[in-house]
Amino acid sequence: MQCSWKSVILLALASIAIQYTAIRTLTSKPFQLCPLPSPQNCGLGAQETDPAFEQGAAGGAGCDDYPYFSINATRKLHILVLATTRSGSSFVGQLLNQHQEVFYLFEPLYHVYATLVPRQSHTRNPTDRRVTLGASRDLLRSLYGCDLYFLENYIKPTPSNHTTDKLFRRGASRALCQQPVCDAFGAGDANVEEGDCVRKCSTLNMTLATEACQEKKHVAIKVVRVPEIGDLRALVEDPRLNIKVIQLVRDPRGILSSRIETFRDPYRLWRIWRATGRRPYNLDMNQLTVICEDFFGSVSTGLSHPQWLKGKYMLVRYEDLARNPLLKTQEIYDFLGLPMDKNVKHWIRANTRGSNEPSAKHKFGTVRDSAANAESWRLKLSYDIVESTQAVCQKVLKQLGYKAVKSVEELRNMSFSLVQDKMFVPFL
Repeated sequence: MQCSWKSVILLALASIAIQYTAIRTLTSKPFQLCPLPSPQNCGLGAQETDPAFEQGAAGGAGCDDYPYFSINATRKLHILVLATTRSGSSFVGQLLNQHQEVFYLFEPLYHVYATLVPRQSHTRNPTDRRVTLGASRDLLRSLYGCDLYFLENYIKPTPSNHTTDKLFRRGASRALCQQPVCDAFGAGDANVEEGDCVRKCSTLNMTLATEACQEKKHVAIKVVRVPEIGDLRALVEDPRLNIKVIQLVRDPRGILSSRIETFRDPYRLWRIWRATGRRPYNLDMNQLTVICEDFFGSVSTGLSHPQWLKGKYMLVRYEDLARNPLLKTQEIYDFLGLPMDKNVKHWIRANTRGSNEPSAKHKFGTVRDSAANAESWRLKLSYDIVESTQAVCQKVLKQLGYKAVKSVEELRNMSFSLVQDKMFVPFL
């Protein structure tokens, strides 16, 4: 009987040991971010070059030998700019694109939507939304891991031998216009025009692009096709990633004005209303409603400070950035924990003071007088359109600190701003 009792204890202890080993294996191995001999993802500070790490597998040193490294303590930062079209997102994206250690991609989700919802409308069908959001999260997860081959599933026509000339806005990424991806430009060509990159770099080799991504310390991606930050929760909470989200917002009246100018066919009826003063009976107000509902829902989530966004969320108003680009950009880089190098400062000075160059007038360009552009919509929209916009977007205008106007005189009086002084502190 005594022997039997001891056997039970020993078996129980053995079982606990086996379960502990299995749990540790299941929870740590799949998320190992430090495949030797390339351990940069598990280093902290100066420890990235610690000789013990450099021994690699042969020396027996690596992430497992440093138990105080958690799977979130990754050296590679994953930055996501969450915005909507015509909100200044191209400008914000370029503030990150200019950093020498950032690999930047301009709206890769374009290909997901072009493939899965080729005739998408401004309304959001629930089925389409579930499918595209699931595919979008999977693609973003792969791209943050520098798996650019996954993107080939959505590029049409399908790349041949991992080469394509159909990547959306390839020229907006510095890394895709430089060596080793492109030999047309040298190290001294700091500011390569997007059009020049597309013409001179020819087809994009996805293998070289993947290598370029792996060589950079950080990855930044701009998206305008994800409605709300809550749609990204699974991605933000993924322990394999180290995501920080910059949500960019803009006065909906300014977004509407910019879309009317840029997207001529979808917003044709709005242009007729602006020109004639008569609202077309078949005007699709959903084009405006969707903007404001998504903004309100997403910002409400972000500003409620849920635990899953702690240390990972910053709200930026485009108008604040446009009026004081250098200061606001410094705040963004402080939130990201990155130094703002000289390339970024030079680009800001060159792209926020206006220009007479043709590129400054391109609808998707970034060269402009940013301060003057922030509220220029007040001189372009009719009061009737502004009044209707304020009625539909009342909640989000108040939430973000944008003043409503009550007369044509207030609308056109540019001597005072409609942007209230309002502080949005990053959720740290």
